Amino acid sequence: MFEEFEAIKKEMAMVYLHDQRPWMIGYSGGKDSTLLCQLVLEMLQSLKPEQRTKKVYIVTSDTMVENPIVQRYMHRMNEAINASSQLEHLNVEAHIIYPDVKQTFWSLVIGLGYPTPAPPGFRWCTERLKINASNEFTYKKIQEDGEIVILLGVRKDESSARSRSISEHEIEGKILTPHSQIEKAYVYNPLTYVKNDIVWEYLLKGDGMSAWGTDNHYLLSMYQGENLTEEDSVIGHIDKDNMKVTGNSRFGCWVCTMVKEDKSLKNFIERGSTELIPLRDFRNWLIDLRANPEAREARRRNGAIYMMSSGDLGSGPFTMETRQEMLRRLLQLEIDTGFDLISEDELKVIDQMWENEGDLSRRGVVDIYFAVKGERLPWDSLKKAKYSETELDLIASLCDDYNVPFDLMSKLMIAVDNTKFYTRSQISAREVEKILNEGWLHFENIQKGLNNENQQDRVI
Repeated sequence: MFEEFEAIKKEMAMVYLHDQRPWMIGYSGGKDSTLLCQLVLEMLQSLKPEQRTKKVYIVTSDTMVENPIVQRYMHRMNEAINASSQLEHLNVEAHIIYPDVKQTFWSLVIGLGYPTPAPPGFRWCTERLKINASNEFTYKKIQEDGEIVILLGVRKDESSARSRSISEHEIEGKILTPHSQIEKAYVYNPLTYVKNDIVWEYLLKGDGMSAWGTDNHYLLSMYQGENLTEEDSVIGHIDKDNMKVTGNSRFGCWVCTMVKEDKSLKNFIERGSTELIPLRDFRNWLIDLRANPEAREARRRNGAIYMMSSGDLGSGPFTMETRQEMLRRLLQLEIDTGFDLISEDELKVIDQMWENEGDLSRRGVVDIYFAVKGERLPWDSLKKAKYSETELDLIASLCDDYNVPFDLMSKLMIAVDNTKFYTRSQISAREVEKILNEGWLHFENIQKGLNNENQQDRVI
C-alpha cells in the first residue's frame, strides 16, 4: 500500500550515504514537514549505527507569537525527536530557533511603534521573525561543515509519479540542486509527487505513532479535518518551479493582522479551545488601532511627513501613549489566559527603546509592569529617573510658553545625554542637527512656500 514511501526511503538512504554533507529540515509541526521527518527518521532507523555518520538538523522556527497551542506542540515534538535520537543513536539534532530579540513582533510594535503588518504589501514580519533566524542558523552550519543539504517537504499536486530508478552517480544535479540564494547549500525534495490523499494515511498507519514516539492523531485534530496547506517557508523556493517550501506552520501567528479574519484561530475556538478567544479579541483590537489615526503619529520614524494619493496626510508609527496601552493590555492578557505572550528579554529591550524614544522618566515599562502584575522586573531598582517630576513639569511648561513641541525637546535632551561622553563635540552636534532637520518641523513652511509658488504660477 505504501510502496511509494518505501521507494522514497530507499532513495533517501542512497543520498544520505553518498557524502558527509549534513542535512537540514525545516519542521513546522504541519503534516508535510511531519511526513518528511517521519520518513527521514525511519530511514535512519533502518541503517546500521555505524552508517549514521552525519548530522541531521531538524529546525523549528518559533516566532514568539505562535498560537500557544501549536507552540506547545512544536516544542513537545522537538523534545521527543531529541529524546528518540539519543536513545536510538540516530545522529539527529532538533533545534528551536528564535528571532533576534530586537526584531521580535513586540519589540518592533510596542518598542518602536511599527504599524502592524497590513495587506497587500506591508508585510515586514516574515523576514524579521522567520527568515533572518533561519538564514543565521543555515550559514552557521555551512561555516562549520563546508556545505549543507536542505530537505524540503513541498509536494506538487500532480498525478504523475517521478521515477526513483536513479543511480548513485546521478545524485548531483538530478536529486541535489544548488540553492538559488544560499551559497554552498543544496536542495533535496523527495516528496514532490506524493499525493495529498495518502499523506494522512501514512501518518496514521498502524496506531498512528510517529517515528519519535508521539501520536499523529493529535496532529490530525489540530488540522480539524480541513484540506489546509502549510505557509511559506523560511528557506525559500525551489529554483526551477518557484514552489513554496515547507518550513513554517500553516497555523500562523496569533497576532497576524494580514488577514481580515484569522481562520486558524476561529477553527481552534469553534472546536473547543475557548481559551484563545481573548487572543483573538486582542488581535482584532490591534487591527482597529492600525486604522485609527489618533493612535498613530502624524510623521514617520525618521521625522518625515508624507502625503497619500488621496491628498491626506499619511500616518506614522504608533504613539507612545498607544504603545503603553498595548503593553498594559498584553500583560493583562497574560494574567487572564495564563499564556506567556511576551518575554522578559523583550521587556528589557522595549524599556531601552522607550528611553531612546523620549521616556525621560526611564520608568515607563517597569511601572506599567508593576501596576499590572504587582511584581517588580529584575532591573526595576536600576531605573532611576534622569529628571524629577518637578523638573519635567517645568520643562513641559516652558515648552508651552515658547511653543516648542515637548517630544522635540525630549529627543534633543536624550541625544545630548547619549553623546555627552564623546570626546569630539561634533558627534553631539550632528545628532542635534539631525533632529532639527526632521521634516515635520519644517512641513508647514514648505507647504506655504509651495502654495505661494502655485499662486504665482496662476497669476503669470
